[in-house]
Amino acid sequence: MILTCNYEELTAVRFGARAFLEEQPSSGRIAAPSATRVAVEALVDRLRGDLSLSTLADQAEVETALRAVVKHLRAEMYLRVLATHPAAEVSVAAYFDFAHALSVLGRVEEIGEEMSALIEVMTGASPDEETVRSFVFPD
Repeated sequence: MILTCNYEELTAVRFGARAFLEEQPSSGRIAAPSATRVAVEALVDRLRGDLSLSTLADQAEVETALRAVVKHLRAEMYLRVLATHPAAEVSVAAYFDFAHALSVLGRVEEIGEEMSALIEVMTGASPDEETVRSFVFPD
């Protein structure tokens, strides 16, 4: 399945993903990257245009990454509004980054629901660990 994204959405998600990845962990210790960080890193590599989501597992990874990006952009928006005022240019820009990324996340969630429903119709059962990875959706 194809997730279409316009220029503004791709730019906002790319900005938010990079900002998320630049955040330093609160402790000084080096640890294995979290699944969310890995998902965001993978998403950054794919942000060149429309995204192909071939399996429900692929969709879930993109959804995980987008949730982290949207959460980060929401926090940035709050900080900008509180540091300046709601109509300040940086506040408005932060709002639009957040809103564009949120819009993409909403469409990814819908695609996930559609994929799950199609798997259930085609197999007669809810998606399980195997079908989540093996049931391929064409573009």
